[in-house]
Amino acid sequence: MDDAKGPSELAEEDEFQRMRELGDFMIYRSAINKLADGEWSDEEAKFNLGPLKPSLIGEDHRLPAMPEKPTLVDFFKLRFGPSKQHLLQSAALAQKNDLPEKMILACLLHDVSVIAFFRPDHGYWGAQMLEPYVDEEVSWAIRMHQALRFFPDESVGYEYPEAYAKRFGEDYQVEPYIQRDYDYARNHKWYMSARQICLNDLYAFDPDTLVSIDQFEDIIGQHFKQPDEGLGNDNTPASHMWRTLRRPANAL
Repeated sequence: MDDAKGPSELAEEDEFQRMRELGDFMIYRSAINKLADGEWSDEEAKFNLGPLKPSLIGEDHRLPAMPEKPTLVDFFKLRFGPSKQHLLQSAALAQKNDLPEKMILACLLHDVSVIAFFRPDHGYWGAQMLEPYVDEEVSWAIRMHQALRFFPDESVGYEYPEAYAKRFGEDYQVEPYIQRDYDYARNHKWYMSARQICLNDLYAFDPDTLVSIDQFEDIIGQHFKQPDEGLGNDNTPASHMWRTLRRPANAL
């Protein structure tokens, strides 16, 4: 009898080995994380539920405990990592440049998806996370800065970022949907709102500066519609995104 393991069995074993254990709880990685790590196969392996051990569901004790009714500030303090300084410095720059308060909020949240959720299409994801809680102009500007940042505007002093040329190459051409949204935004009444995010985004990195979210609590209180039951405990089209951020390793 041949005891050699086939490719599907070996793949399953490798997957199980990659699962980390927290005490007696099994921790599963979401499929999007595997794809981001370059893990993909078209082998038609037999479906397997894996080891039937207790799985993490609910609060993740590896992470800082969240209040029962979390606020946006709680997410900044307890879920956003050190790269949140980009958001905070961008908002501080907007404040220094005397932008309206709701645009300072837009700068504070413009890359919220990069900081806390997904990098790809971060303007679109970020706008979707925020739409139920902010002014329509704010979420529109956050969505459209995704496209505008690739296009210079000499009339306001915005140049194509040198960092993009280094990262993506001198001959990089944007995807058709980015060109489409730029063309649309260029003639929109809120064009300058999205452009202001770009202007206060580009020069917002200073490793020697630390800005606190507390500096913006009044602006958040005035311009962010914090749900009484807690962000993620409410019932909006974006609530599930905040619940996912609160409990990112839930089994289901």
